[in-house]
Amino acid sequence: MSVIRAVPIGVGHYLPKRVVENAEFAKWLDTDDEWIQARTGIQRRHFAADGELTSDLAYEAACDALKDAGITATDIDAIVLATSTPDQTFPSTATKLQAKLGMNSGFAFDLQAVCAGFAYAMTMANSLIVAGQAKRILVIGAETFSRIMDWQDRTTCVLFGDGAGAVILEAQTGDGTSDDRGILSCDLNSDGRYNDILYVDGGVSSTQTTGVLKMQGREVFKHAVTKLASSGETALEKAGLTADDITWVIPHQANLRIIKNTAQKIGISMDRIVVTVQDHGNTSAASIPLALSVANKKGQIKRNDLLLTEAIGGGLAWGAIVLRW
Repeated sequence: MSVIRAVPIGVGHYLPKRVVENAEFAKWLDTDDEWIQARTGIQRRHFAADGELTSDLAYEAACDALKDAGITATDIDAIVLATSTPDQTFPSTATKLQAKLGMNSGFAFDLQAVCAGFAYAMTMANSLIVAGQAKRILVIGAETFSRIMDWQDRTTCVLFGDGAGAVILEAQTGDGTSDDRGILSCDLNSDGRYNDILYVDGGVSSTQTTGVLKMQGREVFKHAVTKLASSGETALEKAGLTADDITWVIPHQANLRIIKNTAQKIGISMDRIVVTVQDHGNTSAASIPLALSVANKKGQIKRNDLLLTEAIGGGLAWGAIVLRW
């Protein structure tokens, strides 16, 4: 049976020039490289320069993805941009990116699901393509989390970094089997009862301030491993596949301990996990497309590889996607 699939045709990323090693935090915090690495696996991260906006990072990643796909912005019908650190309260950062790319038609919008944002954005883009609303969609995760850190909280400020990643999806015809290229299944979830274990303590309606990130790390860890594994297994089941079929897992790059524990729970060895957290830290919605792009440029991911991506963030919101590259 002939079906429409959302197939990746290009991928790209961008990291700000400033690299912040773990040792830099020791200048004002009671921490060191050994403490950070032992608990997170993170060695360094990138921070945006003064005046460098989320839309700037998104633009660079978009250009990289367009180059990889061999197309121009005028070939794109829509932009779905996942971010929790937009340039402005409104309008959307996606429309700013649309203008910067010289894309004068189609539509663009932001989507906010924190670290799960890219999984949500890919699911929305897939739905739009399958419904015939767009032929080519630029899906981006872009964040400047350095703008919302509490620099005196050593348990959170060492975890996050800035960056952007982009994937271009195109409508192509498949046979309706798991051998098709493109997105094969999606699984999205949220549970607002856990708002207080990971949130920003500001907002337009509540405090009229931006606020800073607050997290109960142990509680987040406990939920992350269980929920990520469950969502990954559900997405595989929807696609009629098992963990043994997966070539690579590209997880949300939050914490190496979470990545290892989730892989063990799903039953996938670490030699099939793409890991970039050591170099980028947690870049929230950008982490999965950023890891995808890095792995693609290294030749680690190849055409027709079967991929599983999964992420969890504030909300709590979490999800997983199975796709054939």
